[in-house]
Amino acid sequence: MAGARAGAAGLLALGLAGCMGSTLGSYPGTSINPGEVGTATGDVLGTGSVRVGLLLPMNASGGSTSIGTVFRNAAELALNNFPNADVQLLVKDTGGTAEGGRAAAQSAIAEGAELILGPVFSPAVSGAAAVARSTGVPLVAFSSDASVASRGVYLLSFLPQTDVQRIIGYAASQSKRSYAALLPDDTYGAVAEAAFRQEVGRIGGRIVSIQRYKLNGSDTSDLIAKTNTIAGSLGKVDALFVPAGGGVAPLVVQTLTVQGADFGRVKVLGSGQWDTPDMKSNPIMAGSWYPGPEDKGYQAFAGRYQSAYGSVPPRNATLAYDGVTLAAGLVRSAGPQRFSTGVMTNRDGFIGIDGLFRFRSDGQNERGLAVYQLTGSGNQVISAAPRDFRSGT
Repeated sequence: MAGARAGAAGLLALGLAGCMGSTLGSYPGTSINPGEVGTATGDVLGTGSVRVGLLLPMNASGGSTSIGTVFRNAAELALNNFPNADVQLLVKDTGGTAEGGRAAAQSAIAEGAELILGPVFSPAVSGAAAVARSTGVPLVAFSSDASVASRGVYLLSFLPQTDVQRIIGYAASQSKRSYAALLPDDTYGAVAEAAFRQEVGRIGGRIVSIQRYKLNGSDTSDLIAKTNTIAGSLGKVDALFVPAGGGVAPLVVQTLTVQGADFGRVKVLGSGQWDTPDMKSNPIMAGSWYPGPEDKGYQAFAGRYQSAYGSVPPRNATLAYDGVTLAAGLVRSAGPQRFSTGVMTNRDGFIGIDGLFRFRSDGQNERGLAVYQLTGSGNQVISAAPRDFRSGT
Protein backbone atom coordinates (compact mmCIF):
# COMPACT_ATOMS: atom_id res chain seq x y z
CA MET A 1 0.00 0.00 0.00
CA ALA A 2 2.89 2.36 0.65
CA GLY A 3 4.03 1.91 -2.96
CA ALA A 4 0.55 2.72 -4.22
CA ARG A 5 0.42 5.87 -2.13
CA ALA A 6 3.77 6.98 -3.50
CA GLY A 7 2.60 6.37 -7.07
CA ALA A 8 -0.56 8.37 -6.54
CA ALA A 9 1.34 11.24 -4.98
CA GLY A 10 3.77 11.28 -7.89
CA LEU A 11 0.93 11.33 -10.37
CA LEU A 12 -0.67 14.30 -8.66
CA ALA A 13 2.49 16.29 -8.16
CA LEU A 14 3.45 16.04 -11.82
CA GLY A 15 -0.01 16.26 -13.28
CA LEU A 16 -1.14 19.41 -11.52
CA ALA A 17 2.06 21.41 -11.30
CA GLY A 18 1.70 24.80 -12.93
CA CYS A 19 -1.92 24.44 -14.00
CA MET A 20 -3.96 25.28 -10.93
CA GLY A 21 -3.73 29.02 -11.39
CA SER A 22 -5.10 28.99 -14.94
CA THR A 23 -8.71 29.50 -15.97
CA LEU A 24 -9.87 26.02 -16.88
CA GLY A 25 -13.60 26.48 -17.16
CA SER A 26 -16.34 24.51 -15.50
CA TYR A 27 -16.32 20.77 -15.03
CA PRO A 28 -18.96 18.52 -16.61
CA GLY A 29 -20.81 17.90 -13.36
CA THR A 30 -21.98 21.52 -13.24
CA SER A 31 -24.44 20.74 -16.02
CA ILE A 32 -26.19 18.10 -13.91
CA ASN A 33 -28.58 19.21 -11.22
CA PRO A 34 -28.23 17.12 -8.04
CA GLY A 35 -31.93 16.40 -7.99
CA GLU A 36 -31.69 14.89 -11.49
CA VAL A 37 -28.92 12.41 -10.70
CA GLY A 38 -30.25 8.88 -10.60
CA THR A 39 -29.53 6.25 -7.98
CA ALA A 40 -26.47 4.15 -8.76
CA THR A 41 -27.47 0.72 -10.05
CA GLY A 42 -25.67 -2.52 -10.76
CA ASP A 43 -22.07 -3.13 -9.78
CA VAL A 44 -20.70 -0.21 -7.73
CA LEU A 45 -17.16 0.06 -6.34
CA GLY A 46 -16.27 2.54 -3.62
CA THR A 47 -18.34 4.92 -1.57
CA GLY A 48 -16.97 8.32 -2.60
CA SER A 49 -19.03 11.34 -3.50
CA VAL A 50 -17.70 11.71 -7.08
CA ARG A 51 -19.12 9.20 -9.50
CA VAL A 52 -17.05 7.83 -12.36
CA GLY A 53 -18.33 5.42 -14.99
CA LEU A 54 -16.26 2.30 -15.66
CA LEU A 55 -17.36 0.82 -19.00
CA LEU A 56 -16.10 -2.72 -19.62
CA PRO A 57 -16.98 -5.79 -21.74
CA MET A 58 -18.28 -7.81 -18.80
CA ASN A 59 -20.46 -10.09 -20.91
CA ALA A 60 -19.00 -9.66 -24.40
CA SER A 61 -19.05 -12.37 -27.04
CA GLY A 62 -15.81 -13.80 -28.39
CA GLY A 63 -14.18 -14.64 -25.07
CA SER A 64 -13.74 -11.05 -23.89
CA THR A 65 -15.46 -11.49 -20.55
CA SER A 66 -12.12 -12.18 -18.86
CA ILE A 67 -10.77 -8.82 -20.04
CA GLY A 68 -13.68 -7.07 -18.41
CA THR A 69 -13.19 -9.01 -15.19
CA VAL A 70 -9.46 -8.32 -15.07
CA PHE A 71 -9.95 -4.60 -15.68
CA ARG A 72 -12.67 -4.46 -13.03
CA ASN A 73 -10.35 -6.19 -10.57
CA ALA A 74 -7.53 -3.76 -11.37
CA ALA A 75 -9.89 -0.82 -10.83
CA GLU A 76 -11.01 -2.24 -7.50
CA LEU A 77 -7.37 -2.75 -6.49
CA ALA A 78 -6.64 0.91 -7.30
CA LEU A 79 -9.47 2.06 -5.06
CA ASN A 80 -8.28 -0.20 -2.27
CA ASN A 81 -4.72 1.08 -2.58
CA PHE A 82 -5.61 4.77 -2.82
CA PRO A 83 -6.22 6.03 0.72
CA ASN A 84 -9.53 7.83 1.20
CA ALA A 85 -10.36 7.99 -2.50
CA ASP A 86 -13.50 10.11 -2.84
CA VAL A 87 -14.63 8.15 -5.91
CA GLN A 88 -17.46 5.77 -6.61
CA LEU A 89 -17.10 3.61 -9.72
CA LEU A 90 -20.24 2.71 -11.66
CA VAL A 91 -19.37 -0.48 -13.54
CA LYS A 92 -21.39 -0.81 -16.76
CA ASP A 93 -21.27 -3.63 -19.30
CA THR A 94 -20.67 -2.60 -22.93
CA GLY A 95 -20.81 -6.08 -24.43
CA GLY A 96 -17.90 -4.87 -26.56
CA THR A 97 -20.26 -3.25 -29.11
CA ALA A 98 -21.08 0.28 -30.23
CA GLU A 99 -24.67 -0.09 -29.06
CA GLY A 100 -23.52 -1.46 -25.73
CA GLY A 101 -21.03 1.35 -25.31
CA ARG A 102 -23.69 3.95 -26.03
CA ALA A 103 -26.16 2.42 -23.56
CA ALA A 104 -23.51 2.00 -20.87
CA ALA A 105 -22.41 5.63 -21.18
CA GLN A 106 -26.01 6.85 -21.04
CA SER A 107 -26.63 4.83 -17.90
CA ALA A 108 -23.45 6.02 -16.15
CA ILE A 109 -24.04 9.68 -16.99
CA ALA A 110 -27.69 9.49 -15.95
CA GLU A 111 -26.48 8.21 -12.59
CA GLY A 112 -24.15 11.18 -12.17
CA ALA A 113 -20.82 10.11 -13.67
CA GLU A 114 -18.55 13.14 -14.18
CA LEU A 115 -15.89 11.07 -15.98
CA ILE A 116 -15.98 7.84 -17.95
CA LEU A 117 -13.18 5.27 -17.86
CA GLY A 118 -13.25 2.79 -20.76
CA PRO A 119 -14.50 1.18 -22.89
CA VAL A 120 -11.83 -1.30 -24.04
CA PHE A 121 -12.78 -2.06 -27.66
CA SER A 122 -12.95 0.61 -30.34
CA PRO A 123 -16.58 0.00 -31.43
CA ALA A 124 -17.74 0.44 -27.83
CA VAL A 125 -15.54 3.54 -27.48
CA SER A 126 -17.19 5.06 -30.55
CA GLY A 127 -20.66 4.43 -29.13
CA ALA A 128 -19.81 5.76 -25.69
CA ALA A 129 -17.96 8.76 -27.11
CA ALA A 130 -21.02 9.97 -28.99
CA VAL A 131 -22.93 10.15 -25.72
CA ALA A 132 -20.05 11.62 -23.74
CA ARG A 133 -19.43 14.41 -26.23
CA SER A 134 -23.10 15.38 -26.33
CA THR A 135 -23.19 15.75 -22.53
CA GLY A 136 -19.73 17.27 -22.01
CA VAL A 137 -18.45 14.36 -19.92
CA PRO A 138 -14.80 13.48 -20.70
CA LEU A 139 -13.92 9.89 -21.51
CA VAL A 140 -10.63 8.07 -20.93
CA ALA A 141 -10.67 4.91 -23.03
CA PHE A 142 -8.46 1.82 -23.02
CA SER A 143 -8.52 1.15 -26.79
CA SER A 144 -5.30 1.33 -28.83
CA ASP A 145 -7.21 2.43 -31.96
CA ALA A 146 -6.17 6.05 -32.40
CA SER A 147 -9.04 6.69 -34.82
CA VAL A 148 -11.54 6.80 -31.93
CA ALA A 149 -9.66 9.57 -30.11
CA SER A 150 -10.92 13.13 -30.31
CA ARG A 151 -11.24 16.24 -28.18
CA GLY A 152 -12.58 15.08 -24.82
CA VAL A 153 -12.15 11.40 -25.76
CA TYR A 154 -8.71 10.46 -24.47
CA LEU A 155 -6.80 7.21 -24.97
CA LEU A 156 -4.79 5.86 -22.03
CA SER A 157 -3.52 2.83 -23.97
CA PHE A 158 -0.16 2.18 -25.60
CA LEU A 159 -0.35 3.48 -29.16
CA PRO A 160 1.65 2.08 -32.10
CA GLN A 161 2.82 5.56 -33.05
CA THR A 162 4.52 6.06 -29.68
CA ASP A 163 6.33 2.72 -29.98
CA VAL A 164 7.62 3.60 -33.44
CA GLN A 165 8.78 7.06 -32.43
CA ARG A 166 10.70 5.73 -29.45
CA ILE A 167 12.44 2.79 -31.12
CA ILE A 168 13.36 4.59 -34.35
CA GLY A 169 14.49 7.65 -32.40
CA TYR A 170 16.72 5.47 -30.25
CA ALA A 171 18.07 3.55 -33.25
CA ALA A 172 18.96 6.86 -34.89
CA SER A 173 20.85 7.90 -31.75
CA GLN A 174 22.89 4.72 -32.22
CA SER A 175 23.84 5.72 -35.78
CA LYS A 176 21.24 3.59 -37.56
CA ARG A 177 20.35 5.41 -40.79
CA SER A 178 19.06 2.83 -43.32
CA TYR A 179 15.89 0.89 -42.51
CA ALA A 180 13.72 -1.94 -43.76
CA ALA A 181 10.40 -3.12 -42.32
CA LEU A 182 8.25 -6.26 -42.34
CA LEU A 183 4.70 -5.27 -41.44
CA PRO A 184 1.40 -7.17 -41.20
CA ASP A 185 -1.06 -6.38 -43.98
CA ASP A 186 -3.78 -5.17 -41.63
CA THR A 187 -4.92 -2.04 -39.81
CA TYR A 188 -2.11 -2.22 -37.27
CA GLY A 189 0.42 -2.59 -40.06
CA ALA A 190 -0.98 0.46 -41.85
CA VAL A 191 -0.71 2.60 -38.71
CA ALA A 192 2.79 1.28 -38.00
CA GLU A 193 3.89 1.96 -41.58
CA ALA A 194 2.66 5.55 -41.53
CA ALA A 195 4.47 6.19 -38.25
CA PHE A 196 7.59 4.39 -39.51
CA ARG A 197 7.78 6.49 -42.66
CA GLN A 198 7.24 9.69 -40.71
CA GLU A 199 9.80 8.90 -38.03
CA VAL A 200 12.52 7.71 -40.41
CA GLY A 201 11.97 10.92 -42.37
CA ARG A 202 12.18 13.00 -39.20
CA ILE A 203 15.56 11.56 -38.22
CA GLY A 204 16.89 12.01 -41.76
CA GLY A 205 17.08 8.27 -42.40
CA ARG A 206 16.48 6.20 -45.51
CA ILE A 207 13.92 3.45 -46.10
CA VAL A 208 15.37 0.68 -48.24
CA SER A 209 12.39 -1.70 -48.29
CA ILE A 210 8.94 -2.20 -46.75
CA GLN A 211 7.21 -5.54 -47.15
CA ARG A 212 3.63 -6.26 -46.06
CA TYR A 213 2.71 -9.88 -45.32
CA LYS A 214 -0.54 -11.75 -44.74
CA LEU A 215 -1.02 -14.37 -42.05
CA ASN A 216 -3.80 -16.90 -42.54
CA GLY A 217 -4.02 -18.81 -39.29
CA SER A 218 -0.91 -20.97 -39.02
CA ASP A 219 0.02 -20.40 -42.67
CA THR A 220 3.27 -18.42 -42.62
CA SER A 221 4.16 -18.88 -46.28
CA ASP A 222 3.57 -15.24 -47.20
CA LEU A 223 5.61 -14.04 -44.22
CA ILE A 224 8.50 -16.27 -45.25
CA ALA A 225 8.23 -15.11 -48.86
CA LYS A 226 8.34 -11.44 -47.87
CA THR A 227 11.22 -12.18 -45.49
CA ASN A 228 13.14 -13.71 -48.38
CA THR A 229 12.48 -10.55 -50.38
CA ILE A 230 13.86 -8.42 -47.54
CA ALA A 231 16.96 -10.64 -47.40
CA GLY A 232 18.15 -9.27 -50.73
CA SER A 233 18.24 -5.76 -49.28
CA LEU A 234 19.94 -6.43 -45.95
CA GLY A 235 23.36 -5.45 -47.27
CA LYS A 236 22.07 -1.88 -47.50
CA VAL A 237 20.24 -1.88 -44.16
CA ASP A 238 21.32 -0.88 -40.62
CA ALA A 239 18.06 -1.86 -38.89
CA LEU A 240 15.08 -4.11 -39.59
CA PHE A 241 11.73 -3.17 -38.02
CA VAL A 242 9.48 -6.18 -37.23
CA PRO A 243 6.86 -4.88 -34.77
CA ALA A 244 4.38 -7.78 -34.66
CA GLY A 245 4.33 -10.18 -31.74
CA GLY A 246 3.09 -13.77 -31.68
CA GLY A 247 6.22 -15.47 -32.96
CA VAL A 248 6.60 -13.38 -36.12
CA ALA A 249 9.98 -11.84 -35.28
CA PRO A 250 11.68 -15.13 -34.26
CA LEU A 251 10.55 -16.74 -37.53
CA VAL A 252 11.89 -13.77 -39.48
CA VAL A 253 15.23 -13.85 -37.68
CA GLN A 254 15.53 -17.62 -38.10
CA THR A 255 14.75 -17.39 -41.83
CA LEU A 256 17.27 -14.60 -42.37
CA THR A 257 19.93 -16.35 -40.28
CA VAL A 258 19.72 -19.38 -42.56
CA GLN A 259 20.39 -17.01 -45.45
CA GLY A 260 23.48 -15.61 -43.76
CA ALA A 261 22.15 -12.33 -42.36
CA ASP A 262 24.68 -10.48 -40.18
CA PHE A 263 22.73 -9.52 -37.06
CA GLY A 264 25.89 -8.16 -35.55
CA ARG A 265 25.54 -5.31 -38.04
CA VAL A 266 21.78 -5.25 -38.73
CA LYS A 267 19.77 -4.50 -35.58
CA VAL A 268 16.28 -6.01 -35.31
CA LEU A 269 13.76 -3.55 -33.87
CA GLY A 270 10.37 -4.36 -32.38
CA SER A 271 7.41 -2.83 -30.57
CA GLY A 272 5.59 -3.18 -27.27
CA GLN A 273 4.01 -6.36 -28.69
CA TRP A 274 7.34 -8.02 -27.94
CA ASP A 275 6.87 -7.58 -24.20
CA THR A 276 6.01 -11.23 -23.56
CA PRO A 277 7.71 -14.10 -21.70
CA ASP A 278 8.15 -16.06 -24.96
CA MET A 279 10.09 -13.25 -26.61
CA LYS A 280 12.23 -12.57 -23.56
CA SER A 281 13.26 -16.23 -23.26
CA ASN A 282 13.96 -16.86 -26.97
CA PRO A 283 17.74 -17.03 -27.55
CA ILE A 284 17.43 -16.28 -31.26
CA MET A 285 16.17 -12.77 -30.40
CA ALA A 286 19.14 -11.88 -28.20
CA GLY A 287 20.51 -8.45 -29.04
CA SER A 288 17.24 -7.12 -30.50
CA TRP A 289 15.66 -3.87 -29.23
CA TYR A 290 12.09 -2.91 -28.42
CA PRO A 291 10.30 -0.07 -26.57
CA GLY A 292 8.07 -0.39 -23.54
CA PRO A 293 7.24 0.99 -20.10
CA GLU A 294 9.73 0.18 -17.39
CA ASP A 295 8.87 -3.09 -15.64
CA LYS A 296 9.22 -2.18 -11.97
CA GLY A 297 5.79 -0.62 -11.63
CA TYR A 298 4.08 -3.51 -13.38
CA GLN A 299 5.89 -6.14 -11.31
CA ALA A 300 4.76 -4.47 -8.06
CA PHE A 301 1.20 -4.16 -9.39
CA ALA A 302 1.17 -7.78 -10.60
CA GLY A 303 2.27 -8.98 -7.16
CA ARG A 304 -0.54 -7.09 -5.44
CA TYR A 305 -3.05 -8.28 -8.04
CA GLN A 306 -2.02 -11.93 -7.68
CA SER A 307 -2.26 -11.70 -3.90
CA ALA A 308 -5.77 -10.28 -4.15
CA TYR A 309 -7.21 -12.32 -7.04
CA GLY A 310 -5.04 -15.43 -7.32
CA SER A 311 -3.70 -14.95 -10.84
CA VAL A 312 -1.10 -12.93 -12.74
CA PRO A 313 -2.79 -10.07 -14.62
CA PRO A 314 -2.17 -9.40 -18.32
CA ARG A 315 0.24 -6.57 -19.10
CA ASN A 316 -2.50 -4.09 -20.08
CA ALA A 317 -4.42 -4.46 -16.79
CA THR A 318 -2.40 -1.50 -15.52
CA LEU A 319 -4.51 0.77 -17.74
CA ALA A 320 -7.57 0.32 -15.53
CA TYR A 321 -5.49 0.79 -12.38
CA ASP A 322 -3.93 4.00 -13.71
CA GLY A 323 -7.28 5.30 -14.93
CA VAL A 324 -8.84 4.98 -11.49
CA THR A 325 -5.76 6.41 -9.79
CA LEU A 326 -5.85 9.37 -12.16
CA ALA A 327 -9.51 10.02 -11.41
CA ALA A 328 -9.05 9.72 -7.65
CA GLY A 329 -5.96 11.92 -7.71
CA LEU A 330 -7.66 14.69 -9.67
CA VAL A 331 -10.69 14.59 -7.36
CA ARG A 332 -8.38 15.04 -4.40
CA SER A 333 -6.26 17.87 -5.80
CA ALA A 334 -8.08 19.74 -8.57
CA GLY A 335 -11.40 20.53 -6.91
CA PRO A 336 -14.21 21.55 -9.26
CA GLN A 337 -11.75 21.79 -12.16
CA ARG A 338 -10.88 18.11 -11.77
CA PHE A 339 -11.85 16.75 -15.19
CA SER A 340 -11.71 19.94 -17.25
CA THR A 341 -9.80 20.07 -20.53
CA GLY A 342 -7.03 22.19 -19.04
CA VAL A 343 -6.34 19.69 -16.27
CA MET A 344 -6.68 16.59 -18.47
CA THR A 345 -4.30 17.94 -21.12
CA ASN A 346 -1.81 19.52 -18.75
CA ARG A 347 1.53 19.50 -20.58
CA ASP A 348 3.45 18.16 -17.56
CA GLY A 349 1.38 15.00 -17.67
CA PHE A 350 1.00 12.35 -14.98
CA ILE A 351 2.90 9.38 -13.58
CA GLY A 352 1.20 6.02 -13.22
CA ILE A 353 2.16 2.37 -12.87
CA ASP A 354 3.61 2.47 -16.40
CA GLY A 355 5.46 5.73 -15.96
CA LEU A 356 5.05 9.14 -17.55
CA PHE A 357 2.05 9.94 -19.77
CA ARG A 358 0.03 12.89 -20.96
CA PHE A 359 -3.04 13.44 -23.08
CA ARG A 360 -2.93 15.54 -26.24
CA SER A 361 -5.74 17.88 -27.18
CA ASP A 362 -6.76 15.48 -29.99
CA GLY A 363 -7.30 12.68 -27.45
CA GLN A 364 -4.18 10.69 -28.27
CA ASN A 365 -1.40 10.33 -25.74
CA GLU A 366 2.33 10.56 -25.34
CA ARG A 367 4.22 8.18 -23.07
CA GLY A 368 7.69 8.05 -21.66
CA LEU A 369 9.01 4.64 -22.77
CA ALA A 370 12.23 2.79 -22.08
CA VAL A 371 14.16 0.82 -24.69
CA TYR A 372 15.02 -2.79 -23.90
CA GLN A 373 17.52 -5.23 -25.32
CA LEU A 374 16.58 -8.90 -25.32
CA THR A 375 19.21 -11.18 -23.81
CA GLY A 376 17.81 -14.62 -24.63
CA SER A 377 16.92 -15.17 -20.98
CA GLY A 378 15.20 -11.88 -20.20
CA ASN A 379 15.72 -8.24 -21.07
CA GLN A 380 17.70 -5.23 -19.93
CA VAL A 381 17.07 -1.51 -20.11
CA ILE A 382 19.48 0.17 -22.51
CA SER A 383 17.76 3.56 -22.55
CA ALA A 384 15.74 4.62 -19.51
CA ALA A 385 12.25 6.05 -19.78
CA PRO A 386 12.11 9.84 -19.39
CA ARG A 387 10.79 11.21 -16.10
CA ASP A 388 9.95 14.69 -17.36
CA PHE A 389 8.32 15.77 -20.62
CA ARG A 390 9.89 19.22 -20.49
CA SER A 391 13.49 18.06 -20.28
CA GLY A 392 13.01 14.60 -21.79
CA THR A 393 14.94 13.00 -18.94
